[in-house]
Amino acid sequence: MSSRVIRLLLATVVLLAPAAAGASSGDLSGSTPATVERIIDGDTLVVRGGTRVRLVQIDAPESGEECYAAASTRELARLSPPGSRVVLEADTQLDRVDRYGRLLRYVHAGGRNVNVELVRRGAATPWFYDGDRGRYALRLLAATPTARAAQRGMWGACRVSWRPDGPVATQPR
Repeated sequence: MSSRVIRLLLATVVLLAPAAAGASSGDLSGSTPATVERIIDGDTLVVRGGTRVRLVQIDAPESGEECYAAASTRELARLSPPGSRVVLEADTQLDRVDRYGRLLRYVHAGGRNVNVELVRRGAATPWFYDGDRGRYALRLLAATPTARAAQRGMWGACRVSWRPDGPVATQPR
């Protein structure tokens, strides 16, 4: 066998090894690359082609209605700005589409799970709709007390009413 064929086989093994090993925390199999077209609010964006994506397992304050809504939207735009390439990851344990026809996905940008990062920054909270806990539930929950204790984002700017099985509600202090 030529050295070129051997190198090609080795490269193939290296690329396929993570998939063969099963889903690890860094495994994005079943994921789709996309380009962000625009940000709707703190937990929803649109990718090229017009598909709306709702960041799954989190909730951000409602635009135009709640304290920190505009800042939460800006934070999502910082993490995944229009024109940037992201990876959309479905969770096999959760619904793939919501009742409004939006894709329900974890968004990965720049090597980060944007859903978790928004919670870390206090721009969103975990929301386990119908009590369903997905792949990153523990990471989302772990990020919450840290953001709250540090008074990051909405935790420092607003009065926050939150529980993991419901949407966040915020009001000015």
